[in-house]
Amino acid sequence: MKTIFIRDQLKRLTRIPVFVLLAFSIACGTTSESKLDREPSVSRLVILHTNDTHGHPVKFFNHPVPDVGGLPARATLVKQIRKENRNVLVLDAGDLNTGRPESTLFKAKPDIEGYNYIGYDAMVLGNHEFDNPIRVLEWQMSLAHFPFLSANVKTIDGRYLTRRYIIKRFHGFKVAIFGLTTKRTELIANPLYVKNLIFEDEIQVAKKLVPELKEKADIVIALVHMGIYPTTRKGSRRLASDVDGIDLIVDGHTHTKLDSAIFVKKFGSDHRTLIVQAWKWGLVLGRIDLWIQNSKVVDYEFKTIPVNLKTVKKKPDGTKAFHPVGREIKEDEMLLMSLKPYVDKIDLLLSEVIGHTEDSFLLKNARKKETALGDIIADSMLWYTRNIGVDFAIQNGGGIRADLPAGQITKKEVYEVLPFDNSVVVLTLKGSDVQSLFDYISTISSGEGAFPQVSEGLSFTINRMSQKCENILINGKPLDKNRIYKIATNSYLANGGDGFRIFLNAIDEYDSSAFQRDVLIEYIKHLGGSIRPKVKQRIRLTENQKVHMWPFDLAA
Repeated sequence: MKTIFIRDQLKRLTRIPVFVLLAFSIACGTTSESKLDREPSVSRLVILHTNDTHGHPVKFFNHPVPDVGGLPARATLVKQIRKENRNVLVLDAGDLNTGRPESTLFKAKPDIEGYNYIGYDAMVLGNHEFDNPIRVLEWQMSLAHFPFLSANVKTIDGRYLTRRYIIKRFHGFKVAIFGLTTKRTELIANPLYVKNLIFEDEIQVAKKLVPELKEKADIVIALVHMGIYPTTRKGSRRLASDVDGIDLIVDGHTHTKLDSAIFVKKFGSDHRTLIVQAWKWGLVLGRIDLWIQNSKVVDYEFKTIPVNLKTVKKKPDGTKAFHPVGREIKEDEMLLMSLKPYVDKIDLLLSEVIGHTEDSFLLKNARKKETALGDIIADSMLWYTRNIGVDFAIQNGGGIRADLPAGQITKKEVYEVLPFDNSVVVLTLKGSDVQSLFDYISTISSGEGAFPQVSEGLSFTINRMSQKCENILINGKPLDKNRIYKIATNSYLANGGDGFRIFLNAIDEYDSSAFQRDVLIEYIKHLGGSIRPKVKQRIRLTENQKVHMWPFDLAA
């Protein structure tokens, strides 16, 4: 725990300003107990948090480790912590939707049922809450026994899409929790589903709302889906530095794995704000304890609790041994039983074996560089549209959501790789617009979901310093601005998603109505069922840009 006092100063605690106390918390060591708990004027609040769970309601294989995460194990953890603590909040920082088929095919119904069982207090709208039509989101909100929050999302007629904030009352203090959704949702969400929504600037909304909440509560928590970035001018760091009065930001979006809470000081103020995030997929449960005295946070402790994570060691005989990280968590039997029908139905629907691979096709770096998994997905779209005269296919790295592990390939695994309900679309574009397409590609930051994965028939070099794509070859020939080209892509990009607005200039559009995942399944069968990962060297990066690869996803 971050210690903010020394033994002989305990009695003077109430006279020490909060910014001094929190500064001590960084400089001093840790301790297993806090004497603050014995002070009658001090209250402890435990905040448990998750983010970017992305449709992982039950335990799953996370390469190369089996049986990690899952709501039944999380339920056991939360139940135990509630037994041990008087004041507990359970929050989720968004992106509940789109992941494994046990969730995706049921529009996150099992996830919401699990959250209801656990007793979540609130969740903020993430950008993936807009992966479905608004009527689906409204249905999800009606299922939930907890509010979905967002103070900066409105309909075009000016109504808030959902609640802005809630006030939670505890013995001796009140907590305000308000939600913010990344404004980038208007760029990275499906354009068809957000075209009638307004995403207001997060900072401007917070500057107006926080003073109002400070009048109503002792502690203000921002539950946001904005992301943690290296610069204070983006995401939740910007929120903390620009808006006074926020005690804690519980964040999501960038899938950031933190070892300690981030501490940000607002410009021109003594106020400090803590920022936390809990990685992704429910692999950990975030926990931050706040000690509150005289309506101020005077101490804190942050940690992430592994949810049945394991280390891997090879035995002398070549087999693998798995060892728990921390203690093994028993799954809640009642929740396990209630989720089982969803698992059984998916196993029945998607158990067909369609192929085999000796080596894994890994998701890693699909938002940063060409990958074997991205190549085969793009190739499958080109193959499927081969009779229409398509020149090449393009896929966004952010649309690829899981590994394709070594061994037998089932339909279920393909559905995990491509969980979105995107169809294959063929666009006809002028050569000048295709040039504009590559100009846009050169501006995509490493780590963004818009980063392209492309098919056979296309090769190019990205030079972000000049903001140009160089050496563009389409079927072995330089790009001709006077030609007409046909491009296969997914329906999300075809509608201008991830910033590919140049696709809206198409002079002709053909939607095959075939889902991408089904096309990939048929392509694997077409290849004879046996595939091997190999990067085809279609996309090259100039040396001067490789240092810009951030260790997280920018548009998750």
